[in-house]
Amino acid sequence: MSAAHPPAPGAPALPDRPPPSGPTVAPAYGDWTPAAPADGESEDASPASRLGPLPPPLTSRAHVGTRPPTYDAEPTALPAADPDDLDALVPDTVLDGARYGACTLRAVSVRGDSARYRGEPRRDALLTARFGAGERALVLVALATGTRTAPGAHLAAAEVCRWIGAAVGRSHERLTDDIRAARRADLKAGLHRLTDRSLGKLRAAATEQGLDPDDYAATLRCLLLSADPGCRTRVFFGVGPGGLFRLRDREWQDIEPEVAEVKGEPVLGFGSAPHETPDGDRLTMDLGIPTPPSPYEPAPEPPREPFRFRTSVARPGDVLLMCGTGFAEPLHGEPELRAHLADRWSGPEPPGLTAYLADTQVRVKGYADDRTAVAVWEA
Repeated sequence: MSAAHPPAPGAPALPDRPPPSGPTVAPAYGDWTPAAPADGESEDASPASRLGPLPPPLTSRAHVGTRPPTYDAEPTALPAADPDDLDALVPDTVLDGARYGACTLRAVSVRGDSARYRGEPRRDALLTARFGAGERALVLVALATGTRTAPGAHLAAAEVCRWIGAAVGRSHERLTDDIRAARRADLKAGLHRLTDRSLGKLRAAATEQGLDPDDYAATLRCLLLSADPGCRTRVFFGVGPGGLFRLRDREWQDIEPEVAEVKGEPVLGFGSAPHETPDGDRLTMDLGIPTPPSPYEPAPEPPREPFRFRTSVARPGDVLLMCGTGFAEPLHGEPELRAHLADRWSGPEPPGLTAYLADTQVRVKGYADDRTAVAVWEA
């Protein structure tokens, strides 16, 4: 079994027992101010939010903040392997990239410091895929995160990425036409159906394996990019928390779509019926006797995470960043990280794969989860 590297001079020693995983610093949301929406964005898209003024530009650094992180910067322990199921192994790091149309893509998924120390697999999954060819090609990037501490979380994340990839691939011609024609309503409805079907398959797979569907579950976040150089429409959709940001003129904007809440009085077919008529007569009488479920009605399903959707029209020089919570939370909570990435990513050319990997691995004390980040540079 591998042993941890000795700490660097001046750095704190590793604890005898691993500290709790996950972020321990609360994200700072209070200093955001609204930013004007981009030209061409849909009227009902949620407003962007600026993340506050940036400190002076920084040079390349291993970590930001006042103190170095507790964990070692490099992988320590490997996850346990099953000799009869080696396909279930997940590499520590996945790195990918491409250039299509007017955009350059960089994508990375890295096992978190906590999982590296404990010898646990990376719970985040990343899928990049191209469907079609030429200017009618469609690029999908999907990231998913399995339920924390649940056995098989990494398998659930990989499975839902494969299902949404297959669903988008079968519908890529229609999706390509809708994106190029900016048919936002059709895109939202169609992608909502594909997402629901993919997550439904995941719940069915959990039942077939005798697992709790709430444990064998995953969040899902996706980007669709057209290979047409004249198409600047970028489509985000998914279910679950994470981050969606835009770097424009060296300033970070939070463009995560807001989740709509159901409001208003009950209506036919939705909500509860009133207990009384307008004259005050009660329609039902409660005798205090529990009513067994009807054998003719399906059992109620647990509440689902709301569907998230946003289209945006990119400008030359923009950087669009989609990420899971493991990268969104330190980006929210540490201004120095925002400043560092703004400095690194505002140059005339996008970073290469190794430079992008180094940028996304800049660590912040208190944030030790998996980091998965997908960035798109606009030419």
